[in-house]
Amino acid sequence: MQFLWWTDVFALFASVALSNPRFSPEIRRFIPQTSFLPAIMRPIARSALRPYVCPSCRSGRLSSRRRFASTPQQNPEIYDVVCVGGGPAGLGLLAALRASPATSKLKVALVETQDLEKARSWNLESHQFSNRVSSLTPSSVSFLEKIGAWDFLDTQRAQKYQEMQVWDGETGSRISFDWSMESSPFEDLRTVATMTENANLVRALLSRIAASGDENLSIFSKSTVSSIENGTDSPDGPDLSAWPVLSISPTDGTSTQGPSRIAARLLVGADGINSPVRKFADISTEGWDYNRNGVVATLALSEPETPTFPIGTRTAYQRFLPSLGGPIALLPLPNNHATLVWSTTAENAAYLKSLSPKAFIAIVNAAFRLAMPDLKYMMSMQRPATSVSEEFEDQHETELTWRLQHTPQPSQIPPMVTGVQEGTVASFPLRFRHASTYISPRVALVGDAAHVIHPLAGQGLNLGLGDVASLSNTIEYAVNHGMDVGDILTLERYTAERWATNAKIGGACDVLHKLYNVPGQGPVAWGRSLGLDIIDRVPFLKGLLMKNAEG
Repeated sequence: MQFLWWTDVFALFASVALSNPRFSPEIRRFIPQTSFLPAIMRPIARSALRPYVCPSCRSGRLSSRRRFASTPQQNPEIYDVVCVGGGPAGLGLLAALRASPATSKLKVALVETQDLEKARSWNLESHQFSNRVSSLTPSSVSFLEKIGAWDFLDTQRAQKYQEMQVWDGETGSRISFDWSMESSPFEDLRTVATMTENANLVRALLSRIAASGDENLSIFSKSTVSSIENGTDSPDGPDLSAWPVLSISPTDGTSTQGPSRIAARLLVGADGINSPVRKFADISTEGWDYNRNGVVATLALSEPETPTFPIGTRTAYQRFLPSLGGPIALLPLPNNHATLVWSTTAENAAYLKSLSPKAFIAIVNAAFRLAMPDLKYMMSMQRPATSVSEEFEDQHETELTWRLQHTPQPSQIPPMVTGVQEGTVASFPLRFRHASTYISPRVALVGDAAHVIHPLAGQGLNLGLGDVASLSNTIEYAVNHGMDVGDILTLERYTAERWATNAKIGGACDVLHKLYNVPGQGPVAWGRSLGLDIIDRVPFLKGLLMKNAEG
């Protein structure tokens, strides 16, 4: 942390020296020769230098005073923490701040484009599930329990699973993840993860925030941030020249008044991959698009052919399909349902979404059971038109039945899919993004605003909740020690805890994606299969991976 601070100081010195002819030629010649410094400074220099620019030069003190004299602007309402984004990450941060005695009296606000009242009243029948589902690791569940949000979660709609089966569709190598090696035969297996709908989690977080009372709390629902700019040093108010000031407008345009203006001691961006807060802070990102889509759906399953032991044990399944662009995963939900996440090419995703329900079910069952040549053939079959006969629509089902008679089945396949919930088949593009830093003076990023990773490990939401837990602890530490919660040195603690951790997990998912997108039986396939078999046979290595994955 100290090293990064001194790098900022040197960056400021270097920028002044290079642009000022008063410095001696020796000093100016020295700076370009230190070629290693740009690699260190570039990710943080642009955002870290922002508050050191003279406020008069940045915003124009003279012109500002003219505007004040002719069209006076109302001084913004001041908040300690303002969070933009009302998803699980943003709501989780507010719930954590309200739950801690040290930070519960901070004046906080949240801005969300969507209608949070609809999210608060969300409700589905017990046999229906949203297609936006996340896998929560034990550390994420512990955090939600700590802040009191888990008490408001509908646990009847959450499903724990104790085992995960993963195998390679090209080579057949496999690995199973469970805690059987560290558990007694007389006790229940430890949970690998817990599945729950994002809407269920959002509703629980909103209920937890509401239970904390409305003192020092403002929720701007159905509102958008129309602009973010640095404030001014007004003659009749505080000096806000280094504070972010947000202009907030209702999304429905019904307000006859101008936008609300609020100033943030600390502005938190939980506003997604195209974060306006990140853009305001001038924080760059690196990454790429995978040219892959994630296909999701809510499925009904048949009863398992063999009873599970111990009774009630649930299993998640994932099969890598290199020839089709990525893995397919089936993750358990209550009442014998499951959520599908299939990473594949855009062409395959469009094909899957165009299928009739019976054809879609047949393709999903085939993806876990057939050899790659058979599966590729079924993915190339003609798509049934809506006007053709019922017999033609069943061609995928008939083809699967015939091919299963001639295909040996592995032991780890999931139960057969018997139904797909109407309206749940959808797709989304897969991307990798990582911000060069998570902080800027009076700005912090969490969740997708800071990082977006491949979903093959199911870690996206868990990384966001990890950010929230770390940032809330950082704010609590600052309050307890009389520090400014928005100061760059205060926030260094947060970025030091989270940046490398998220980069490691995101990088590992990226490497796995690339390894398992090499089709055929070549050296890459041989190497990945050997590694998978070794890890499966060495309990220490497998246990280490699982401990890292659970947080």
